[in-house]
Amino acid sequence: MKYSFFRISKKRKKPRHIVGQKLPLKLDQIWAIRVRLELQNKLRDLSLFNMAIDSMLRSCDLVKLSVRDIYRGDELVSRAQIIQKKTGQPVQFEITKRTKLAVQNWVDYAQLSLDDHLFKSRDSNSNHLSTRQYARIVDQWVTSIGLDKTLYGTHSLRRTKASIIYRESKNIRAVQILLGHTKIESTVRYLGVEVDDALELAEKIDI
Repeated sequence: MKYSFFRISKKRKKPRHIVGQKLPLKLDQIWAIRVRLELQNKLRDLSLFNMAIDSMLRSCDLVKLSVRDIYRGDELVSRAQIIQKKTGQPVQFEITKRTKLAVQNWVDYAQLSLDDHLFKSRDSNSNHLSTRQYARIVDQWVTSIGLDKTLYGTHSLRRTKASIIYRESKNIRAVQILLGHTKIESTVRYLGVEVDDALELAEKIDI
């Protein structure tokens, strides 16, 4: 009696991709990226970078900004408000002088009208950058100054100013409003402030 032996192949499990909280940028890293974009005369990217830092908007809201969202007639406003895609709730954000200058330069150069999206895509099938395109652009920014792109991403830009504001004020409610979170618990988790505060306290204790 003959027996046939078959090799039973086990399916290899794909390695799990563990997604952690993306790190916020530090001040020196912000300036390193800004200087590079300025030297390379990348008007759109500089405008996008500065607006991402200032507005603290989610990617889906940032890429869909229109010129009309931030202009009143011919004037670029210092404070704007949009309705968030995720929550359906309004959120306000500040546009600093530096960002206003970068945006104005980009709008003039690209000859954008009020009805245009602020960050147009070079893809003819889309009126604005996709979140995927934006993520690739952020990867280029962080790697250009020697950072590991697995540790930084679009959420890094959303978290950057929020982290600085919290660190200087410890006002979690203010950060919640600026990020457009409906629950303060979401802001606590997003910033990881409990962990940071605990570590700061631990560092002050010398026993």
